[in-house]
Amino acid sequence: MPRPRQALLSRQRIVEAAAALIDTEGLAGFSTRRLAAELGVRGPSLYNHFATKDEILDAVADSITGQVDVSYFGKVDWREALRRWGHSYRAALAAHPNIVPYLAQGPGRRPAALAMADAVYGGLVQAGWPPARATHIGALMRYFVAGSALGSFARGFVEDPGLYADQYPHLSQAHRLAEHQQRVDEGAFTLGLDTLIDGLARTYERTVGPLPPLPPTGEAY
Repeated sequence: MPRPRQALLSRQRIVEAAAALIDTEGLAGFSTRRLAAELGVRGPSLYNHFATKDEILDAVADSITGQVDVSYFGKVDWREALRRWGHSYRAALAAHPNIVPYLAQGPGRRPAALAMADAVYGGLVQAGWPPARATHIGALMRYFVAGSALGSFARGFVEDPGLYADQYPHLSQAHRLAEHQQRVDEGAFTLGLDTLIDGLARTYERTVGPLPPLPPTGEAY
């Protein structure tokens, strides 16, 4: 009797299954044994494609980083490039918050992460930022974006008005935050990003030179 056919493993299939497992179970719940079970194979089969668990995590992290759009650097004003990159970066991470602590460790040897760092740093230096400051900007953007993607501010407040009514009068509407989670969280991120870029623009003009006015929002470059 022929053996039942089993779907062939590939690096892509392993990465997609690992990402889904981390999305649902978190990093603490991720293991090669659990991943193999999800794929319907034995654990050693994974090692034909990845030598270690960390290599799988690296591949998952890099597949997410690869979704971030860095194409604006060198094409539009650095302020607008930072803004568009920041929103793309946050969207990619916010879709997979459980992997963010791993991503926050830095690019390591991951190709997509290194390509992103190279594009950002190169674009900023090309725009006139001193190399040291370009490094600082890349770091502060990572801190800001990763922190915002770790979780929802709005969903941190319980939907119980009685909790706040007596002891926390200034939070009398806090129970409604979760109801408006997307507007609150995205609004906070946009405000923070715009404020950060405005501050960087002032630093640039103080230390590097004058900046041209930005085109109106939505106008093509």
